[in-house]
Amino acid sequence: MLDLNRSDTAVPGDGGADGDGHGNGRPGDDGPEGAEPGRAAGAAAAPAPAPHHVPLRPYVIAALLLCAVYFLYSSLRYSHFQSPSWDLGIFEQEVRAYAGLRAPVVDIKGPGYLILGDHFSPVVALLVPLYWVWPSALALLLAQSALFAASAVVVGRTAQQLLGGRSGLCVTVAYGLSWGLQEAVKADFHEIAFAVPLLALVCRALLMARWRAAVLWSLPLVLVKEDLGITVAVVGALLAVYGRRLQGLLLAVFGVFAFALTVLVLIPAASSAGTYDYWTKIEQDGGQPVSPLDSLLGVLDSSVKIEMLVFLVGITAFMALRSPLVLLVLPTLGWRLLSQDSNHWGMVWHYSAILMPVVFLAMADGVRRSRGSSRPWLAAYANAAVPVATAVAVALTQHLPLRDLLRPETYRTDARTDAAEAALEAVPVGARVETDITLMAHLTGDRTVYWIGGAPGTAPDVVALNLDFGWSAPIDDPVGYARQLHPEARYRITREAGPFVVMERTTPVPGND
Repeated sequence: MLDLNRSDTAVPGDGGADGDGHGNGRPGDDGPEGAEPGRAAGAAAAPAPAPHHVPLRPYVIAALLLCAVYFLYSSLRYSHFQSPSWDLGIFEQEVRAYAGLRAPVVDIKGPGYLILGDHFSPVVALLVPLYWVWPSALALLLAQSALFAASAVVVGRTAQQLLGGRSGLCVTVAYGLSWGLQEAVKADFHEIAFAVPLLALVCRALLMARWRAAVLWSLPLVLVKEDLGITVAVVGALLAVYGRRLQGLLLAVFGVFAFALTVLVLIPAASSAGTYDYWTKIEQDGGQPVSPLDSLLGVLDSSVKIEMLVFLVGITAFMALRSPLVLLVLPTLGWRLLSQDSNHWGMVWHYSAILMPVVFLAMADGVRRSRGSSRPWLAAYANAAVPVATAVAVALTQHLPLRDLLRPETYRTDARTDAAEAALEAVPVGARVETDITLMAHLTGDRTVYWIGGAPGTAPDVVALNLDFGWSAPIDDPVGYARQLHPEARYRITREAGPFVVMERTTPVPGND
């Protein structure tokens, strides 16, 4: 078993099993590539990474436990029809299309809608082999759980190598329970699940002075989501700060080029509108134009934004601020704070998940740097920072999604769930169905699914509604509402179960008479 009290002073690259050999370029060396940026002249050198050999087993066990917890939580929400948005259905339609070797058309966004014209995330095609084995939205939730858990191995082992002692597993716990990951698990599957371990590997490579690895792990980020090209450019800037100016410059140019290519060329080319729609999140507020100056002045105009920023660094006991690595959060924070959409500002949804590996590895670097500080109070605090961060993560969990796993009612099936199951059974396999969020992700595996009101002229075979969904106006006449959506067709109710109503078309498909 791992001796967690061990505090060798050997560094990675001296023949340890981790395989991070990097010659004389590791942080803490006196050479130009290993010099620590930002350290005052004459300050004590930061402690060398320790120990050089970190057994993998404890971190794999921790990752398996985290994966099980994440998947248990997300699968329970799925089975109880608690999906918070249409995103899980969207991503399953995308993966299903790739699995069928078809273009990624997502009918939920509109009949025939090519999803690459919305966000540029071809990386989700990597889920195809898993989807062939398990064609279900649950496969996507399992993949996300595994990717998040895998990132915990990278973060924890890197912290152990940098700090020694019991730091690694403490950081693994703090990271695994961080609010950014918990909220992402609650928000169902999103493409950023791939960015989380990639960013962990990028940060690890930077901290271990494995410059080529940092470049190579950065490159796939541009296939995860279009905005991450700017994050790649910041990785290049960090390489330049660490002394790798040519590599850094080339990577920064690549990142900016990839961002420009995707938002100005690739996405508009795939979009029926011929534009990148998400510019409006910054340029408009409720349909009203917002000037660039007003957007900039409004960056910190909400307590929700400030709270998110405080908690972002607070979960690291504020030690992340001691590392240049924390600069990697700026691109994502930039567009979120400039956005006029309040969903982007706070601690909910999945937007902060990609920041978690960055801030926790920045914390490890900050602690390492601060242990050798000439200021006694800072050196003393650095020794307490990891336990503090772990305590904060555990305490915050009492107010975060995973707390529900400790509540017996989380595991119970209620009348609403039974009613939803009955409604699903009334929708024929292979049917074209128009529905709301509640049933959506349960239908996308073997039906063609449209968003309610988003498929005019299609005359779907089935319209399935949750009357308690939260409509702007109550639906008292479901059949009349279906006729309003599709005046070219007629529908009749075939199943009523609790708040759920399933209606089938009684007239032929228009044009097929």
